[in-house]
Amino acid sequence: MNDDGSVTLLLLAAGAVITVIAIATAASGQYLAAAGQAQSAADAAALAAAPVTFRPFGAVGTAREEAAIFAEANGSTLTACVCRQDPSWANRTVEVTVRRRVRLVLFGYRSVSATSRAEFAPALLLNNEITFPTE
Repeated sequence: MNDDGSVTLLLLAAGAVITVIAIATAASGQYLAAAGQAQSAADAAALAAAPVTFRPFGAVGTAREEAAIFAEANGSTLTACVCRQDPSWANRTVEVTVRRRVRLVLFGYRSVSATSRAEFAPALLLNNEITFPTE
């Protein structure tokens, strides 16, 4: 029996398996990095929108518009914002969802979404526990 080419085939198969594992690892890393970046963008958007539901505090638009600005500044797109204007002194919570597109090796473009919530307590302004720059 002649086994001259069997080692070559075995090495080629091992090389192919290693290549597939490397590509899958790279794509997973890209996806996880994009998910982390999307979460950061959602956090920033929620934190920016929460106080604007009470007063503009220097924002150029509504709480939703402020969230969109911060999401975009962090490479994402705002897809949802539960950030209702409320002039009362009651605590309020905003919830934003953002989407970020990522290009994965050999898998093309995919979208990653993240949601974040932020609470704002306007009454803390009376206690000087929150300070804002004067306009």
